[in-house]
Amino acid sequence: MTPESIHDLEKRLWSAADELRANSKLRAHEYSVPVLGLIFLKFADFKFEAAKAEIESGGSSRRTPGPEDYHEKGIVYLTEKARYDYLLNQPEGANIGRALNNAMDDIEKHNDHLQGVLPKTYNQIDNAILVNLLKNFNSIPTDIEGDAFGKIYEYFLDNFASKEGQKGGEFFTPTSIVKLIVEIIEPFHGRIYDPACGSGGMFVQSAKFVEEHRKNGKGASEELSIYGQELRENTINIGQMNLAIHGLEGDIKQGNSYYEDVHNSPGRFDFVMANPPFNVNNIDKERIKDDPRFPYGLPNTDNGNYIWIQIFLSTLNDSGRAGFVMANSASDARHSEMEIRKQIIESGVVDVMIATPTNLFYTVTLPCTLWFFDKGKQALPDVELERADDGIVRVGTRHGVSLQNDGNNQEIPPPRGRNTVLFIDAREIYRQIDRAHRDWTPEQIEFLSNIVRMYRGKEPENLHGGLEQTEEQFPDLAYEDIPGLCKVASNEEIEEQGWSLNPGRYVGVSKRSEDNIDFIARLEELYEELELLNGESRDLEGEISNSISKILKR
Repeated sequence: MTPESIHDLEKRLWSAADELRANSKLRAHEYSVPVLGLIFLKFADFKFEAAKAEIESGGSSRRTPGPEDYHEKGIVYLTEKARYDYLLNQPEGANIGRALNNAMDDIEKHNDHLQGVLPKTYNQIDNAILVNLLKNFNSIPTDIEGDAFGKIYEYFLDNFASKEGQKGGEFFTPTSIVKLIVEIIEPFHGRIYDPACGSGGMFVQSAKFVEEHRKNGKGASEELSIYGQELRENTINIGQMNLAIHGLEGDIKQGNSYYEDVHNSPGRFDFVMANPPFNVNNIDKERIKDDPRFPYGLPNTDNGNYIWIQIFLSTLNDSGRAGFVMANSASDARHSEMEIRKQIIESGVVDVMIATPTNLFYTVTLPCTLWFFDKGKQALPDVELERADDGIVRVGTRHGVSLQNDGNNQEIPPPRGRNTVLFIDAREIYRQIDRAHRDWTPEQIEFLSNIVRMYRGKEPENLHGGLEQTEEQFPDLAYEDIPGLCKVASNEEIEEQGWSLNPGRYVGVSKRSEDNIDFIARLEELYEELELLNGESRDLEGEISNSISKILKR
């Protein structure tokens, strides 16, 4: 099937499933997991049927192929009562909910990696709705490629997250955000970890990255080891089904990441990706004051952002990379949070900061910031940025050969060192989906990641058509600062800005937009600044209150 026909199929399947929910008493969060379970079941049946003839023909006449024969090929084993046709063709009046629950129990019994994962609440859904759902997903063509099931599953995850609003954002990060994170940290091989893994989207996109590049000639299951932690069991189950439907397995465990480190994570992972909850308060710091995951200390403010940031950093090995989503306010937070941020910057691990547009997420309308750490950057020497009279750094590489010189025909390396950070302002780069939602196209994702590749001295890619936009902005395919888009700043310049990691502080505005500043964008910036000042005000109130209390107790 073509990408267009798969997308048409996704829309048709979703429309039918959503209409059935609308005519029931079920809320989106009560309906989502059972429906995702049916997609998984259809996928498992598709793969089982495709492998059955091959396995049975290759077996001995003395032995009937069993679960282990299917598991060797990465196939979920299904007994007759768990087959899709068996469930679809139940006699009229049969209890479909009970039959589906029994099928899910049976699948778990014969497939250890799915123990406790599959939904068993089908008895809570009206029989007629279940029959129609089974018929709906049975319309998926039998000649569809296996990866198309993954696309359908992701499409339903996306739509359920949109329906559930704030709650949906707890388990799903928009795919375009995840893809950009993956493109920048480049998880070719190793252990990947997400301590707030939700539905497992970071893992799935990492696997797709490996399959697309095939750098070592191996597939994702051979290249990547997946580890995750998630607070809610229901969300873990959604994520495990997501992995299975993409042919992956992972060690996903339940736990509260603030207080529990179920994977003994410090220094253990090659890649860390996450979209944690923002601005969480009431974390019991007494419980974690001696935790080795917080080498820079705990913030005095009642805010969990810098607890998450240190969790991500501490889990990396000496060459590890991290990419994560964070509230804008964390980039400029003052007082104890600024002191932590200063130490992290001075350590040389901060690699790239990207400001995002509004309306990319279901949980917040304001833009967020993407942070990228690279502990391997600590081994680089400090560099002195060579700026032209206009203040712009114009150095870079094309096809591995330096393009720039210092006027005396001396080659200058890419402007990346232990003491530099690349800032990208992507707030004006997006595709408008509808009035309330935006995303990034594959071309835009590749363009943004190409900026990072050039900054790192690597050749830009053109797997998704992003090279055209890259050449428009960077004609020599060599990195240079572009006002309004990107700028490399040294630690000294960052210190002058109060150790801020807000890209807007450095990138400035493009010449084209100086006289045509978008009112809404400017209003958003002012609102963010107001929120930052309000936060500082609350911190000061607390400090004053504590000081007065100490004086009165004397």
